[in-house]
Amino acid sequence: MPEIRFQIQWPDGAQEDCYSPSLVVKQYFEPGAEYELDDFVERARTSLTIASDRVQKKYGMPCSLALGQLRRIETTAASYRQLPTPKVSLLQFLE
Repeated sequence: MPEIRFQIQWPDGAQEDCYSPSLVVKQYFEPGAEYELDDFVERARTSLTIASDRVQKKYGMPCSLALGQLRRIETTAASYRQLPTPKVSLLQFLE
C-alpha cells in the first residue's frame, strides 16, 4: 500500500509533516491550497479514516499511525479555533 507524507502550515505559520498510509489524501487536498480550519480538519478526518480502513481491509487491523495523525491534527486545530478566520495550507506532498 503506497504511503505518503504531506506538509501543512498552521495559521501561525508553524509547519508540520503529516503521514497517510494511502494516497487517498490526494483526493482531498491540493498542493498550494488554503483551507478554512474546520474544512481542513474534516478533509483530514475523512481521508485518514478511509486510509486507515484500507489498511484494516488489507491487514485486518486499522492503521494506528493514520489515526494518531488524525488525533494530532484535531488537537492542534483546537488551539487555533479562537482565531477570527484560521486557515491551514497544504504546502506539498512529500513523495
